[in-house]
Amino acid sequence: MSELPLLLRVARGEKGERPPVWMMRQAGRYMKAYRDLREKYPSFRERSENPDLAIEISLQPWHAFQPDGVIMFSDILTPLPGIGIPFDIVESKGPIIDPPIRRRAQIEQLRPLEPEESLPFIKTILTSLRKEVGNRSTVLGFAGAPWTLAAYVVEGRGSKDYTVIKSMAFSEPDLLHKLLDKIATAIATYIRYQIDCGAQVVQMFDSWAGHLSPQDYETFVLPYQKKVVQMVKATHPDTPLILYISGSAGILEKMAQSGVDIVSLDWMVDMAEARQRLGAHVKVQGNIDPAVLFGSHQFIRQRIYDTVAKAGNTGHILNLGHGVLVGTPEDNVRFFFETAKQIRY
Repeated sequence: MSELPLLLRVARGEKGERPPVWMMRQAGRYMKAYRDLREKYPSFRERSENPDLAIEISLQPWHAFQPDGVIMFSDILTPLPGIGIPFDIVESKGPIIDPPIRRRAQIEQLRPLEPEESLPFIKTILTSLRKEVGNRSTVLGFAGAPWTLAAYVVEGRGSKDYTVIKSMAFSEPDLLHKLLDKIATAIATYIRYQIDCGAQVVQMFDSWAGHLSPQDYETFVLPYQKKVVQMVKATHPDTPLILYISGSAGILEKMAQSGVDIVSLDWMVDMAEARQRLGAHVKVQGNIDPAVLFGSHQFIRQRIYDTVAKAGNTGHILNLGHGVLVGTPEDNVRFFFETAKQIRY
């Protein structure tokens, strides 16, 4: 049997010869190949739910840069129609959910997720990616976390202040807890399905949880992250799970309490401080500012080596603190990967 890929080994707690490296949003709008494809297929949902297109997009950075992780091209809202919540993604406006979910009757009508029926394209995408990359890279799946998905479906779209879902949380908490519980069960089912289809590591994005106070995080976020993790680990104990939250510097310790294997850091906390706060038993990912990729090669190299030195020689996956930014020079992305792969502990 061939040796397991580096990222999977490190995510499972083994020591690698160097930090594995991939980037959030590494398949996306900064790449000319992606922009050309988007011109031909302007619908995001077609690009992410048509297996041939999603596979091609997922592999664009793999062919260009050979990252240690290949993440499937998809969206955190993808499983929602399977539980009875339709959505659309409008270019320049983002996701739209109409009508939003704000009444008890709507929540009670939500159905259990049956991924074989509602998400068959996920199986095609993930099995094809595993076949394509073999043991040369780790295939990552991903899902939105319960709070962030609930925020989208309650707000009806992206938000700057989250007043609608916070109003529900503070005035009708029982209603929101009911919604969060249903979404958590669906997300756990979805992650299990991704693993069964070929995902070797799964990252959970709770992008909007960083906008809550620590007290409200403990009430409305942490219990449902824990539920997802516990359900997944009950059937797939050996699959590493990553949790990412933007703006998480104040809640790192609480993120670790979710039970995930790896905490993914944004760039608003020093890597050495984060490792000290989380403890040696918690593995980390990140935390380079995506804007660093607009700097000189010398500056990029300096930030990579600084981050790796602070992270130490175990339990660190090199990544950005958020997704690759639009307009990032592809040559700088290439240099980032080439530099990272030259590191040796």
